[in-house]
Amino acid sequence: MTRTYWNVADTPPTGDDPLDALTVRLAAAYEEPWLLKFHLDDVGSAAGRAAELIYPSLRVSTKDEVLTVADYLSAYVLEWTLHHLDLIAHLPGVAEPPADGLARSREMLETIVGAAFPKLLPDKDALLIGTGRRTPTDTEKAQLGDLAAKLPVVLG
Repeated sequence: MTRTYWNVADTPPTGDDPLDALTVRLAAAYEEPWLLKFHLDDVGSAAGRAAELIYPSLRVSTKDEVLTVADYLSAYVLEWTLHHLDLIAHLPGVAEPPADGLARSREMLETIVGAAFPKLLPDKDALLIGTGRRTPTDTEKAQLGDLAAKLPVVLG
């Protein structure tokens, strides 16, 4: 995947941008958790069916970038893995993203950051810390070494 697909920012969105504000309003529109689950199940299963039918080497344009369908779908693995982690953050006992999705997302984040996370750091924790969803412990900061200064990355 090209690194240019992701717009890496130094700070998270403030909500002042009209698109940021729209995202918050859209999320609030679901009102009940089952509505969001229904939508994500529907969109996710449709995306899965489409991915099985498409040629991975075809090119698509998005965000002023041209990339292969395979790279575009890979970007969605990272994006939806992070969204899955967000949705279950405060729901104990709920299924986590699939292990292969976590591993692939970690690989992509490492490519974006330009460095590997410590092998002792589980994929989920690398993603949460790397994207600022969780603060690293002192032990994790020590394991991260110089990489800690590059984190978190804000993907847009």
